[in-house]
Amino acid sequence: MSSEVLHSSVTSPVTILDPGLCLTLRPMRYPQFYDMFRDGIKNTWTVEEVDFQTDLVDLKQRLTPAEIHTIQRLVAFFATGDSIVSNNLVLNLYKHINSPEARLYLSRQLFEEAVHVQFYLTLLDNYIPEPEERNAAFAAVENIPSISKKADFCMKWMDSIQQLDQLETKEHRRQFLLNLICFAACIEGLFFFAAFAYVYFFRSKGLLHGLASGTNWVFRDESAHLEFAFEVVQVVRAQEPDLWDTELERQVVVMMEEAIDAEAQFAEDLLSGGVAGLSVRDMRQYLGYVADSRLERLGIGAHFNAKNPFSFMELQDVQELTNFFERRVSAYQTAVPGEVEFGEDF
Repeated sequence: MSSEVLHSSVTSPVTILDPGLCLTLRPMRYPQFYDMFRDGIKNTWTVEEVDFQTDLVDLKQRLTPAEIHTIQRLVAFFATGDSIVSNNLVLNLYKHINSPEARLYLSRQLFEEAVHVQFYLTLLDNYIPEPEERNAAFAAVENIPSISKKADFCMKWMDSIQQLDQLETKEHRRQFLLNLICFAACIEGLFFFAAFAYVYFFRSKGLLHGLASGTNWVFRDESAHLEFAFEVVQVVRAQEPDLWDTELERQVVVMMEEAIDAEAQFAEDLLSGGVAGLSVRDMRQYLGYVADSRLERLGIGAHFNAKNPFSFMELQDVQELTNFFERRVSAYQTAVPGEVEFGEDF
């Protein structure tokens, strides 16, 4: 490596998206990302802590065939979704966010996504004992149309920067923002949070406590991931305000509308057999409610004007968390004994 290249790699960039590889942690330019990294470590958990034994009894004795279909589709999506997230972290985000503090956090996030993949692998192995059915679930993105549509949506909005080694132009940086917003607001912030709603619906009926227990930990991780991504967006907007214009906001709203359409089609698949207490109409309304919270977090304002239709999401048991959508990572701890429960306004 030449001295010129080495010098450019360690010199602090003017903005967080400047090309290069800043290696200098002192003086620390973005201490908020370092704090998020440390909070993530405090939230370490393992799949071995989750007990699936009562879930197996529920699947064999208490769930209807339609409910079993819902659960099997759900865990098939989970297994696919976190792989998409991990690939985007490595291929698109890590190389463009030029902050050593932020890259520390992204390294931690990649570990957490790997634990999620292990969790969903374990779910599929326990929930779908038949090898052929299990193999089909792992290949869901190829053979389940409702999951393929969600994957196509992800690739449409995230792959535009796949071939960019550096963000040289303002257009490149706008593409990066759209990738990051899709990643956080739509995939982790809408697709996964819709999936959490199905999980907590079953828990409200006294079913699948192992799935809900593991999902509690995943929920905490995903909430932190959202905060990190939105903080990066905020930093970029402060440093380069001309990147954020009415056209970009219009694209974000269109993106969110397409995400809701894809997730609603998934709901039609999940609920095709009829699940008492859940409907596609209510799920679409819930998606609008979640989407508005993401848009408001981005400073765009509500677009769907939807209210939460799910009372079971409002009746979660109280712990020390604050707001479901705009919470800060302040209540993390390592290996909390027992079941983690939630008391947010869903």
